[in-house]
Amino acid sequence: MTDNTHPRPASGQHSDPHLPTQYTPAEVEGPLYERWVERGYFEADAKSDKPPYTIVIPPPNVTGTLHLGHAFQHTLMDALTRRKRMQGFEALWLPGMDHAGIATQNKVEQQLAEEGKSRHDVGREDFVARTWRWKEEYGGRILGQMRRLGDGVDWSRERFTMDEGLSKAVQTIFKKLYDDELIYRAERIINWCPRCMTAISDIEVDYQDDDGELVSLRYGDGEDSVVVATTRVETMLGDTAVAVHPDDARYAHLIGRRIKLPLTDRTIPVVADAHVDPEFGTGAVKVTPAHDPNDFAIGQRHSLESLTIMDERAVITVPGPFQGLDRFEARSAIVEALREQGRVVAEKRPYVHSVGHCSRCKTTVEPRLSLQWWVRVEPLARAAGDAVRDGRVRIHPPEMEKRYFDWVDNMHDWCISRQLWWGHRIPVWYGPAGEQVCVGPDELPPASGEGWTQDADVLDTWFSSALWPFSTLGWPEQTADLAKFYPTDVLLTGHDIIFFWVARMMMFGLYAMDDTPPFHTIALTGLVRDEHGKKMSKSNPNSVDPLTWMDAYGSDAVRFTLARGANPGADVPIGEDWVQASRNFANKIWNATRFALMNGATVAGPLPAPEEMSAADRWVLSRLNTVVAEVDALYEDYQFAKLSDALYHFAWDEVFDWYVELSKTTFLKGGDPARVSGRVLGEVLDVTLRLLHPIVPFVTETLWTTLTGEETVVTAAWPADSGFRDAAAEAEIAAVQRLVTEVRRFRSDQGLQPGQRVPAELSLDGTLLPPHEDAIRQLLRLQPTGEGFHATATLPVGAARVSLDLSGAIDVAAERKRLAKDLAAAEKEKQQAERKLGNDAFLGKAPAKVVEGIRTRLAAADEDIARITAQLAALPAA
Repeated sequence: MTDNTHPRPASGQHSDPHLPTQYTPAEVEGPLYERWVERGYFEADAKSDKPPYTIVIPPPNVTGTLHLGHAFQHTLMDALTRRKRMQGFEALWLPGMDHAGIATQNKVEQQLAEEGKSRHDVGREDFVARTWRWKEEYGGRILGQMRRLGDGVDWSRERFTMDEGLSKAVQTIFKKLYDDELIYRAERIINWCPRCMTAISDIEVDYQDDDGELVSLRYGDGEDSVVVATTRVETMLGDTAVAVHPDDARYAHLIGRRIKLPLTDRTIPVVADAHVDPEFGTGAVKVTPAHDPNDFAIGQRHSLESLTIMDERAVITVPGPFQGLDRFEARSAIVEALREQGRVVAEKRPYVHSVGHCSRCKTTVEPRLSLQWWVRVEPLARAAGDAVRDGRVRIHPPEMEKRYFDWVDNMHDWCISRQLWWGHRIPVWYGPAGEQVCVGPDELPPASGEGWTQDADVLDTWFSSALWPFSTLGWPEQTADLAKFYPTDVLLTGHDIIFFWVARMMMFGLYAMDDTPPFHTIALTGLVRDEHGKKMSKSNPNSVDPLTWMDAYGSDAVRFTLARGANPGADVPIGEDWVQASRNFANKIWNATRFALMNGATVAGPLPAPEEMSAADRWVLSRLNTVVAEVDALYEDYQFAKLSDALYHFAWDEVFDWYVELSKTTFLKGGDPARVSGRVLGEVLDVTLRLLHPIVPFVTETLWTTLTGEETVVTAAWPADSGFRDAAAEAEIAAVQRLVTEVRRFRSDQGLQPGQRVPAELSLDGTLLPPHEDAIRQLLRLQPTGEGFHATATLPVGAARVSLDLSGAIDVAAERKRLAKDLAAAEKEKQQAERKLGNDAFLGKAPAKVVEGIRTRLAAADEDIARITAQLAALPAA
């Protein structure tokens, strides 16, 4: 009736049928994880005949520590891999770290600054050596924290983006792209961070609204004058033209003429360019080709000179009174100088506008003309889009496809060079006569004669991480791992790095691996937020260290909370109360298993025949198989929240709150019925623990091995739906549940304490009598009737009736008064709702949502009236 195919102890005895009265995660989790690793449960075998299942971890930065976002995604990846391992796949979850170029270099530069030095003081070679030492000492803290979370990764395959193998992969693909003319060097406008002292890509720029000023300036004099507006006044020192629209009659007389540029001894031309919007501002714009991407394009079209007016630290380099000033100091000084000359026509401040900031250090980014290395992305991006459009790669949830296509279909060439020392150095050498040679991994650099130098820049961190799905498996060598485990099955990552990482892995994977995508599915998650839906930030008091919660409640509680909030693509709110609730769930599983073991639950031998079972036995097995099928379908659709919720409610509500309670009287009586229910309860716990294991691995391992006597649940068989269903048993137990629920509600309404026993007479229909009478009485705390029994309240529930003697148990007069007051309130609510719904004028004006809300209130009032009326009727006469 359930597929329970894993080895059983021959004797059917438990290795230790006793569990401590309380579950203490701190005593269990660390030693248990180390045992899993020592026994090699997470190591994948490339020579295995099993079908492969591969996930490569989004490599955390070597500077990083575990935050809730990591814990969230790692929980989901671990659940996927653990389940596939149990299903008989050769499951590989490959770990590793990213060298994080700018972030790591900043850490080492901070250390040097404490010594009063800069990287230039120690030189490149020593600085890189120091960075490697920093990596060994401080890097990889997150790896230890992953163990704490229970990540079932194959530590024997751990990789680092700057290890020897991955460095060879980087050099190989650079050479291949270079030879295919997909990598080139050119002067373009780039995003420059004056703090990090390097170029950064478009997607490493965070835009935010800043308070600035919009200043309108008059260039030229008299009829040969024009007014332009700018938020970056200091860039006027690099202006080489003013541009107007070709059809703008206001400036037709100026096109082709030259006007005086204030504060300089230069004149600049007025050019006609269709890019200019004549309706915006004055219809004339200043053109600074070396410091603005749109201006650069205008400059290219009109062969304008490009004047760089700042150095790498955003300090003005133009000779004159502003030389040596920081860009913001220069801005104020230049405005004041122009004001003195009467050139300032208007000033608007504060002027709120979008400004780019470095995503790492938050410094305002400076657009800057620079000679850099670029990837020509058009053919690569087209292939990345086609792989999704033709179905080779599935994006889940599907509504995220639009964001993906918006990026890959409109991608600009990618600036890949960084002015750093920590990273993969660009493998290009320059000769004394202008030679340029790209060197592959198996090639020697050019003869180191006079004048030959290697390019000083390193590659963007995302260049090497774009190779991660195949470089970690040994590419460019044709390894057994690459043959077995590529392409990977799923990339599970946040929707916020579609642009940073996902699209780039698609481009390079298709390019390097003969048009084979790096993964079959891209499963995108949301971001973890606090319980109020606000973004978590270290600068806010809502930031949470997941290790703190793990210390307090256990790793399983944190994992289950995160999985239970994981709806595809949606953000995940999380609060400490929810983690506490998950801890309570783990305790509930623990206590229920203790009860089962103490009452003879067993997994030995086949299940009894259905005819030997009680209705409750057949019901719980029928429900068990339904849940197995449901959980499997939800896993395939990456619906972690729904499958976690299904398991939670089945385990807590149906198994622990109903089946265990219904079985207690059976266990008390003993005999064959108790033996049968013990075997059924063992089966249900066995399967339920295996279903829960991928999400809550520690508590389930402890309980399952105690229950079964097996070595580990990590490699146990994943449950399968046997197809057993028993609709009649499900209907019968549903009737019992309705009866118990209704009587419990009545008892509560009458103010009876949960443990308070009252005499009752049960008149049950054919399906409820007599198999469930003892259980019903136990669940409802109903005593048998005795001499002097007087039914003061009778409850009809379906075909059954329960008569209770409440004399002495409640104050009837006070209860009637309370219920009468509640009834009056419900009737008033009904009248108000009916009056509004009967008003045509109101219905014609009110929004549909408001009207629907009133209809809901009316239905609730009707239900309250019916319930209270029944309660009043059930009360004994005063």
